[in-house]
Amino acid sequence: MQNKAPFIGISRHRLGRDGEGVTTLAAFHGCPLRCKCCLNSQCQREDGIREYLTPQELLEKVVIDDLYFQATGGGITFGGGEPATHSRFIEEFRSISNPVWKINIETSLNVSREHIERIAPFVHQFIIDIKDMNSDIYKAYTGITNTQVRDNLEYLSQAGLSSKCRIRVPLIPNFNTQADTEYSKQALMQMGYADFDVFEYQV
Repeated sequence: MQNKAPFIGISRHRLGRDGEGVTTLAAFHGCPLRCKCCLNSQCQREDGIREYLTPQELLEKVVIDDLYFQATGGGITFGGGEPATHSRFIEEFRSISNPVWKINIETSLNVSREHIERIAPFVHQFIIDIKDMNSDIYKAYTGITNTQVRDNLEYLSQAGLSSKCRIRVPLIPNFNTQADTEYSKQALMQMGYADFDVFEYQV
C-alpha cells in the first residue's frame, strides 16, 4: 500500500516565514489537539482535505523550486495540523528529495516519542508551539495533557538538539498571562532551550 497522506494545502515562496531562505509549506490534515482558538481549523474539518499525496507526488509538486531552495538555503517546512504524526511519510520524502534542501517541522510535539526519534536525525529546525508549560493551562486550552510534549522536549534536549529548536511561547487571551509565558520560558531554559518566539495570539 502506498504511503499516502492527507494535505490541506501547499504554499510556495515563503521567504523567512517557516525557516531559513525560501521555503514551501506542506500542511498535513489532522491534529491531536482541540485548541479552543484553533489558528488553522481546516486541519480538523472532514472537508478540509485538499488532496492525498505520496512522498513522490509531493516531491513532483515542490521540485519546481529546487533552484530557489539551493540558492537561499531553504527547503520544505512540514506543518498542519500535526506533521510529526506523519513521520514515516516525511522520512520517505527526505530519502528521495534533494539532500541539500532543509527539512523543517512546525509541531506541538504532542506525539509519541517514536515519531520524533524517526525524524530528528534529518530535521534542520523544529518550530515548536508549546502553548503553555503549565499542565492545567495546557489541558484547558487544548483538551489533552502536555505529558508527551514535556517528554519530547526532554528527549530533544538530551539528544543535543535544543539548538535546532525555535520555541513559540504564545500569550493566549483568556487562558494565560505574561507571567505564565515567563514561567514557560524559564522552564524551557532549564531544559537547555534558548531560542524563543514570544507573541500574542490574535483571536
